[in-house]
Amino acid sequence: MSFRLSQRDKDIIALINQFRAVDRDSLVELFFKQLKSPVNACNSVMVRLYRLGLIKRTQQYSPTVYLPVDANIKKNSQKILHFLSILDVYKQMCTYSTPKQIIVEDKPTGRKGGIEPDLFCIFKGSPFWVEIQRNQYSEQKMQAKVNLYEEFFFSDEWKALRWQPEDRSPLFPSIMLITPVRYAVTSDHIRIIQVASIHELMEKYKSPAKSQKEARIKTAPSSIGIRINLT
Repeated sequence: MSFRLSQRDKDIIALINQFRAVDRDSLVELFFKQLKSPVNACNSVMVRLYRLGLIKRTQQYSPTVYLPVDANIKKNSQKILHFLSILDVYKQMCTYSTPKQIIVEDKPTGRKGGIEPDLFCIFKGSPFWVEIQRNQYSEQKMQAKVNLYEEFFFSDEWKALRWQPEDRSPLFPSIMLITPVRYAVTSDHIRIIQVASIHELMEKYKSPAKSQKEARIKTAPSSIGIRINLT
């Protein structure tokens, strides 16, 4: 059977393959919100892609969650909620600036027992490894996680990662902990940022000039910029 896919179809499939679980409302937000009937338009497209066998879906969540066609994940797995939390962080970033070089469940060491951040991306020109903590952990466990990042820092292997800039010195990403709980973790060598959301990150690193300007003029969130200094 032959069929023609639009660029939007291809982008939707790519997003599902990248994030591994994408809910209907997120698809509406990212691809259909400019239309007159965005939910109906999204439903129509997703039914077509599903019937073509290009995606899977699970209706054990409401709204429906879509999965890659080759996904091994069970349709009622808690792992789906994990992937949706990563997608939510990405969507928050997109309200400010579309992140680049996205790697979901990055494994930069390439070996078991190394660091395994939930997300790598370059956001606002700065590289981040993002850890999304949906559950509360002990201070010792969180510090052990930070220690793994320090070990990788001293290995120098990170300098050869494919996303490193070719025209300047390698950068070690900031470690962003997305968590409602603040942990007493420390490092003398890597930068650790603890925030409850990307929105909090944007407020935290808003430049003084921006803050003063916004005291005089109301500015839409999508136009607010930040500079995250890694030095």
